[in-house]
Amino acid sequence: MRRRIIREKVVQALYAHEISGDPLDHVITCVLEGLKNNRAAHEFARNLVIETVHHSADIDKIIKARVANWDFKRIAILDRLILRMGICELLYFREIPPKVTMNEAIELAKLFSTERSGQFVNGVLDAVLNDIKQLGPEKLGDGAVTKAGRGLYDGEPIPHPTRPRKTAP
Repeated sequence: MRRRIIREKVVQALYAHEISGDPLDHVITCVLEGLKNNRAAHEFARNLVIETVHHSADIDKIIKARVANWDFKRIAILDRLILRMGICELLYFREIPPKVTMNEAIELAKLFSTERSGQFVNGVLDAVLNDIKQLGPEKLGDGAVTKAGRGLYDGEPIPHPTRPRKTAP
């Protein structure tokens, strides 16, 4: 199953939780029901929803620092939720390349929110990614991880800790 569809469900679950105030388990059960037949997709979506909600206070501080000229409460709710999800992926999901996170968040903002949301989300996530590169993820979030794999940050990819790096014969 394509991760874009999974992320769409995650945004829907985050929105349902934000608006209804229903317990997270109930929202996950109801909104992510359609993903049950694909265990990996359901697990990824469930983890992303839980981690995004769990770290939302810390992530909101990061967003507020990047949108100093905006009243945080006036940011469109879907933009806030997509930013939370994107920053959560950047900080806590080691296996997802930052470019993928940013592209997916921009497309979700265009799909679910306003005409200019894609640009807004891109600007904020780009600034956060620059902060991560300069400060390191550990300075931005409690328990944040360093990325591993192909297509990550500038320079040499970081080797995955459980897989030995292949050398040329």
